[in-house]
Amino acid sequence: MSPGILLSFIIGYFLVLIAISYLTSRKSSDNDTFFVANRNSKWYLVAFGMIGTALSGVTFISVPGKVGIDQFGYFQFVLGNAAGFIIIATVLLPLYYRLKLTSIYSYIESALGTWSYKTAAGIFLISRTIGSSFRLYLVVIVLQKFIFDSYGVPFAVTVLICLALIWSYTFKGGLKTIIITDSLQTFFLVTSVFLSIYFICQSLDMSIFQAAENIKNSSYSKIFYFDDILSSKLHLTKQFLGGVFITIGMTGLDQDLMQKNLSLKNIKEAQKNMFSFTAVFVVINIFFLSVGAMLYMYAAKNGITVAKTDYLYPTIALQYLGIVPAIVFMLGLTAATFATTDSALTALTTSFCVDFLNFGKRKDINSKAAVTTRHIVHIGLSVLMLVTIILFNAVNNDAVVGAIFKVASYTYGPLLGLYSFGLFMSSRQVRDKLTPFICLISPAICYFLSMHSKDWLGGYVFDNELIIVNGLITFVSLLIFSTSKSKQHRTNLA
Repeated sequence: MSPGILLSFIIGYFLVLIAISYLTSRKSSDNDTFFVANRNSKWYLVAFGMIGTALSGVTFISVPGKVGIDQFGYFQFVLGNAAGFIIIATVLLPLYYRLKLTSIYSYIESALGTWSYKTAAGIFLISRTIGSSFRLYLVVIVLQKFIFDSYGVPFAVTVLICLALIWSYTFKGGLKTIIITDSLQTFFLVTSVFLSIYFICQSLDMSIFQAAENIKNSSYSKIFYFDDILSSKLHLTKQFLGGVFITIGMTGLDQDLMQKNLSLKNIKEAQKNMFSFTAVFVVINIFFLSVGAMLYMYAAKNGITVAKTDYLYPTIALQYLGIVPAIVFMLGLTAATFATTDSALTALTTSFCVDFLNFGKRKDINSKAAVTTRHIVHIGLSVLMLVTIILFNAVNNDAVVGAIFKVASYTYGPLLGLYSFGLFMSSRQVRDKLTPFICLISPAICYFLSMHSKDWLGGYVFDNELIIVNGLITFVSLLIFSTSKSKQHRTNLA
């Protein structure tokens, strides 16, 4: 497909998003609008938009690509995700609404102390910057390979263009704009998945029902793995527990997705949002895995090979299926990735302003000076993501989906420990100034444990469940260096 046609399509797509940004922010573009959309969002829009944010371009490309290696084993992780979402809806959301939080890390300040609070917010900034940069990297390498290489545009410039486009429609309206654009982008994403299945079925001369039967009978359809739990990364227990706790960390303890939930009117709407989102999330992942199986069938039939599994879907969609399927693919990929990145950039800006610049404690939060400061932070974080993506491109040689969850096991583990301590050890007071060191030492211990687990633990190999160990080390370390709270202190905290 002509790079010029694809480029024209992407330009038109972003013009639509910029128009939505103008319409949603022309009446109000203050910090209350940017941070929490004036707490007046509609739950069904938030639930639908969250699908695109949670899935991202990683799910769109890497999950179908991994089917050739892990079959449908990823679905074990998805089931853990679903359990994690239910825990978030029933445990964490009521806490956040009861405290009327703008930044969810404000809870840590009241429960553990200022140093712990800043540490939690800092972990989020690092984790989300890395995770969102990885996700955006995925779409950038596709745009670079199939569009910008044809015009001699350097990789760094392609990244800059993408971030500039995201900034252009988020800098004024923030979350209020994101909720609308994410809903639109989720619609494009879901439509793209279903149309991709239709076009691949056509190319394989199958009906939808024949394709489903062929997938069921193929070598790709294996879901549950009960191999040796020590050496197998795909064992059901590891994948399910990893899915549960990574979801709690990457969603429930992450300002990005929780910020949207906090923009709703009350806890009932927020929980309704989470439950409906969970159901759709599980179903959509089944379709992504089905796309992967069909792509490998198509590749085997036509003798197609790729250097990386992440290239399988874009290669077939853009070079073999025709113009309309190529446009559909780019529509879905662009929607999935930018729905995640624009949301993350808004959440990062919110967290930095509230947690480090103390916007939540200022009375003049909507003053001209405060809005200007927010704009500067927004630009600064965009530049940080630019640098992170360029560095990642220099060293990456793995499927991006694996890299994201591997990093999450290290970065979100301490957040699990901090929140668990605050929720379950309210009678104990941490030594607040030691918290930053504990949250650095815990991932370091986990790294060495992961590197040497085969030798130290009788052949055991860690996967996503490493986040549980990370959180547990943080929790135990906080407990060791804690003291009993006075009765008055516990009363004040309550």
